[in-house]
Order: sequence, then C-alpha cells, then structure tokens
Amino acid sequence: MKKNQFKKLWKKTWHFIWEDDSVWSWIVNIILAFVIIKFIVYPGLGFALQTSHPIVAVVSGSMEHSTDKNNMICGKQVINYQNSFDSWWSICGQWYTDNNITKEEFKSFSFKNGFNTGDIMILYGTKIENIKPGQIIVFRANRPDPIIHRVVKTTNTDNIYTIQTKGDHNEKSYIFEQSIKEEQYVGRAVIRLPWLGYIKIGFVNLIKLITSIFA
Repeated sequence: MKKNQFKKLWKKTWHFIWEDDSVWSWIVNIILAFVIIKFIVYPGLGFALQTSHPIVAVVSGSMEHSTDKNNMICGKQVINYQNSFDSWWSICGQWYTDNNITKEEFKSFSFKNGFNTGDIMILYGTKIENIKPGQIIVFRANRPDPIIHRVVKTTNTDNIYTIQTKGDHNEKSYIFEQSIKEEQYVGRAVIRLPWLGYIKIGFVNLIKLITSIFA
C-alpha cells in the first residue's frame, strides 16, 4: 500500500471512530473501549498495584450498614433504623464484642461505616502476612464472584497465615470465611469509589440478558 493511500485510510478510520455519529461508530467505540480497558489499563493497574484484581465492583449488600428491604441487619429486624455508626453498633456490635473487638477499636478500622452495592473498590496486593484485623480484603471462595469482607482475625501457625472475615451486614462469620488461605487471598481494599460499580454491574447484566435471549 502506498504512503498516500495509507494516509487516506488512516484519516477515514480516525474520522469513523472519533467523529462519525453512526450506530456502527458507537459500537466500534464501545468495543474499542472494552479492549483498551480489559487488555491494557486493567493489566497495567494490576502490575502497579501488585494484584490480579486491581478494581472490583461490590455486587452484594454484605458490607452495608443500612437495613435491607425487609428492615433486616445483622440477622435482626429493626424499625426506624438510623443509618449511623452508633445505630449499627447497637444492633451488630455484640458479635464483635464477643470476639474481642471493642467499639473504639472498630472506629479505627478501614471503612468503619462499610460500603454499598455498586461501589468500586481499588485493591492493593498487600502480602497476607501484613494483613491486620479491621482491613477489607477480597478473597475467592466456592462461589462465582470474589468476596469482599472485613478481616476480624489473623492467625500465624508455623508461618502459615490464615484470615477470618465477616460482612458488616451479616449476622456472623460464615464457615467459608473462617480460614482463608494465601491462595484464596486477592488483595486489600484501599480506595472506595461510590456507585461507579453499577456501570459494570449493568453491563454484565446486559450481557447475561443478551446471552439468554440468543441461547
């Protein structure tokens, strides 16, 4: 291909991607954005933050400090709940007290007011031996999506480190999170970006809907 022909083709392609208002141009833009994020931005962030999952979207309410649609929180049904740390602690704090975590200690924890479905959490690959109670981690269990919960206990037995977590909204620490091993651990949450995760959640749900239609 001659130099002039290449220039013309490049100009047409550039115009089609960035200036054309056609439906096909929008589709190409979406595909291009996905490819750039998936294969360039995401791996680059993973390398910089030392984790395979540098950005995760919160897809469940297990860390929320508000009541659910049934007015339930920490396994209890409440009326006229005030969405504040003190109100949350008055209902949920007994479990932590029973497990040697005081109210004052909890106040010093990361994200002491929890976080919500639809939030984006940025992770850093802190080594498992440096994880401390109160921090928020992501780990894999026998479930489709990774889980993001609060660390409530760490154990070192002959330099084998394990972690126990609990969701702030949950009644208790479940069996699958009572002995999280290094190979399950993904990273520690360091930054919260409220609500931006709904973009990913909506996109995933759209893909599932399209797949189910054409299945």
